Amino acid sequence: MKILAFAGSTSSTSINRELVKFVLKSFPEDQINLIDLNDFDMPVFSIDREKNGFPDEAHQFLKQIEECDVIICSLAEHNRSYSAAFKNIFDWASRINVKVFQNKPMLLMSTSPGGYGGGNVMNTAKTFFPQFAADVKETFSLSKFYENFDLETGVINPEILKDLNEKIESFKNQIA
Repeated sequence: MKILAFAGSTSSTSINRELVKFVLKSFPEDQINLIDLNDFDMPVFSIDREKNGFPDEAHQFLKQIEECDVIICSLAEHNRSYSAAFKNIFDWASRINVKVFQNKPMLLMSTSPGGYGGGNVMNTAKTFFPQFAADVKETFSLSKFYENFDLETGVINPEILKDLNEKIESFKNQIA
């Protein structure tokens, strides 16, 4: 199985990227393509810029989705919504193909340092991603990242780890 994985952040110290990398350890037999949104840097979307054509990076992002079987992503929350970098990629891609996620099964996650675990961006994504052809099979939010995650060992809270592992297994069963 080909997995496309990414964090909805361009930060070099992205906690969402760390969560994605940890979850990917549960897929040792699969082909993993962990992309960095920094590789899809484009001008800020506008109708005026669209008139000049679409950036190659938007096409490349859609091609990554086209070539995968499933998507695993964890969205950063900035001011209760998507990061500007992710939103810009999403905006450009959706103008090329409104079915951005191309009906691929998705494990959708979020994390944050606070107690809500990126819940605002998660609620937004759970509502809107299916309208852009995401087949969201499971969701997971990790609150208080720095209290519940160790960069070497991953999720350290046993109850949260149990919940995450159950969601990963459920995801695997739904895509089998």
